[in-house]
Amino acid sequence: MKLGISLATFPSPPERIRPELVEVAQRAEAAGFASVWVMDHYFQIRMNGPAEDPMLEGYAALSFLAGKTERVELGTLVTGVHYRHPGLLAKIVTTLDVLSGGRAILGIGAGWNEDESRGLGVPFPPLAERFERLEETLQICNQMWSDDETPYKGRHYQLDRPLNSPQALRRPPILIGGGGEKKTLRLVAQYADACNLFPGPQLPHKLDVLRRHCEDVGRDYDQISKTSVHHVKPGADGLTEAAAAFRELAGYGIDAVHLGVIDPLTDRRLEQLVEVAADL
Repeated sequence: MKLGISLATFPSPPERIRPELVEVAQRAEAAGFASVWVMDHYFQIRMNGPAEDPMLEGYAALSFLAGKTERVELGTLVTGVHYRHPGLLAKIVTTLDVLSGGRAILGIGAGWNEDESRGLGVPFPPLAERFERLEETLQICNQMWSDDETPYKGRHYQLDRPLNSPQALRRPPILIGGGGEKKTLRLVAQYADACNLFPGPQLPHKLDVLRRHCEDVGRDYDQISKTSVHHVKPGADGLTEAAAAFRELAGYGIDAVHLGVIDPLTDRRLEQLVEVAADL
């Protein structure tokens, strides 16, 4: 099982953010983590704190971390499809890939945080339209990463020449976040390299649904990386709970876990988490 670290909160005052962000990412890389993730939000989300808490723009933060790390993959958990035009999003992720030496991942979903969109004046289409835009965005990104400059004519987006130069060093893997059974998991089966699902008793059912969607579109279920999340609690109990969670998730077929941390982890605890995951 692979481990990633998810950076969802940032310290105050602002001058603390840069050194602490670098420290956490570099320590995770040194311990053997496979990836570093940030949320793609503009306000802090209610599950983590008040909207006024510090929040960085996701791709600027990842580009900064690309210059401070050497090995870890870099991605968002996850980009709201309505935040950026898909042609520009493909260019942004490509730029991250080129400057990181081929380490970018596109994490994407339908989006949900209406408050931050309204707050900053970002159009927030209805859910059904966001899913339509998500499918077109997936098509456009895959096309631009395949050197196909054929004009794209969709319902919501029209690209006369989807040129992508420089091209990504590798085709960035696409991870779709969310567990919607009719739309999200169908899009995973049809377009994505990975999914990210919440843990819990519903997880085996969600994976069964994904398997059926794969059968429907002729996709090999085993080609898709299945990921989930786990929040590591502080203290000795946190490591014990994490080990139990890893075993349970591995039993369901999850092959990567993105860890949210409540307090800074010591180097040794980071190494222990990697060691536990490696034994699964």
